[in-house]
Amino acid sequence: MKIKRALISVSNKTGIVDFAKSLRKHGVTIISTGGTAKALAAADINVVKVSAVTGFPEILDGRVKTLHPKIHGGLLARRDIPEHLEQLGEHGIEAIDLVVVNLYPFQETINKPDVTFEEAIENIDIGGPTMIRSAAKNMDSVAVVVSPDSYAQVLKQMDEKQGELTPEMRRDLARQAFQHTADYDEAIYQYLEGDHEFPPLLKLVFEKVGDLRYGENPHQKAAYYRDEIAPPGAIVHAEQLFGKELSFNNILDLDAAWGVSHEFEEVCAVVVKHNNPCGVCIAGDTTEAFRRAFAADSLSGFGGIVAINRPVEAEVAKLIVEPFLEAVIAPAFSDEALEILTAKKNLRVMVAPEAPYKSEAWDIKRSQGGILIQEADDLTESLEDMDVVTTVMPTEDDWRDLVFAWRVAKNVKSNAIVLAKDMTTVGIGAGQMSRVDSTQLAVKKGGEGVEGTVLASDAFFPFPDAVLTAAAAGIRAIIQPGGSIRDDEIIHAANKHKVAMVFTGSRHFKH
Repeated sequence: MKIKRALISVSNKTGIVDFAKSLRKHGVTIISTGGTAKALAAADINVVKVSAVTGFPEILDGRVKTLHPKIHGGLLARRDIPEHLEQLGEHGIEAIDLVVVNLYPFQETINKPDVTFEEAIENIDIGGPTMIRSAAKNMDSVAVVVSPDSYAQVLKQMDEKQGELTPEMRRDLARQAFQHTADYDEAIYQYLEGDHEFPPLLKLVFEKVGDLRYGENPHQKAAYYRDEIAPPGAIVHAEQLFGKELSFNNILDLDAAWGVSHEFEEVCAVVVKHNNPCGVCIAGDTTEAFRRAFAADSLSGFGGIVAINRPVEAEVAKLIVEPFLEAVIAPAFSDEALEILTAKKNLRVMVAPEAPYKSEAWDIKRSQGGILIQEADDLTESLEDMDVVTTVMPTEDDWRDLVFAWRVAKNVKSNAIVLAKDMTTVGIGAGQMSRVDSTQLAVKKGGEGVEGTVLASDAFFPFPDAVLTAAAAGIRAIIQPGGSIRDDEIIHAANKHKVAMVFTGSRHFKH
């Protein structure tokens, strides 16, 4: 099927002028609408306006432009059915062989922080999806292009085939077109379902970023997908500046590290290993923050991921390249820092998205044959939410470290115990089956530095054993949710050993 007439109407005008010029070289007549027609005319490309084809003006502020039999008759008529062609002639309709359409930027519009409902609704495209679907349905006679990424491929084949496109290409373009409109409708559906806490029908749309070398283990195939409604500050939008391809586990750990670093407004460095923080520090500058975070558990930090929530300069870059680390992520890197980091052959360097960090609205986990959905754990307790339940009171320094440790603990796999001092983690016990085991592990990791620390527990203590372990190690204060049937025993044990205890009233399990 030779391309003789094309209808072009695009919101994303990337490459459209050059594409249209190439179509004109093939003798293609171009029909266009609104802003696209103006852009093409400004480039001295001869354009037939849609209103000249339909004999009807654009009306209702552009809501009605292409919804007309002279457009859709030209798209839907089958070229292999004589009766269809006779009806075209009878009604003065000319066939359209190519549709080039991409849609109003609905997703980009709703991603704006100050978008109104009215603005979102006006960015629901009607004529565009209708033309795309008409053309795609008639793929044996019509080609449809919905992405600038396809322009070169289409032109290459037209050059090779004297202006024709093969059935295989038209069907592949139709497949892309239906995927495009399906994704578009899904974004609208999800936006309108936003008023429902959990919609009765959940549809998730993810765009493939690329294949990964393998999954958690070399025998598992894997790929990376981007949520079409991912927050602008999400890790999926991060840019890799240097290093070999990210692995499945790298991405998980980068996400975890970046999330922990944004628990705090202060300068913060985080070292993550196997999806758990093994060192976290708040300090006055990035160099000190990284030095102390890595030193908190340098054994576990070997081969880990580092996140720093401030731009990386040369001084801290020199420290980052000393141990073996898999990757570093930060909002920016100085030229000198990049020169230092990129000299480290196996270090991946990631620059974080410029947009403010924001947790996903939903936390989604897979079960066999289904998924579990919950709100993201964005609860951040303030001092007003916390109660001292012992006769021993935390000092001002204790309070500072207790709140710090509590924020870290919510990002550690349960059962989670975090020891901290001077806004730096000292020992972390993660993922143990009993809370006393996690406490013993954290104490063991802290070594000689445990004395004088504070302890955060992500959930209540079922027995006093962990409190007794903490007291024996010289821990000064404990923060935990409270709520155990043995709270009285646990508080008594803390008082007996002169350990201050704070209840938060809320827990932070992380499975």
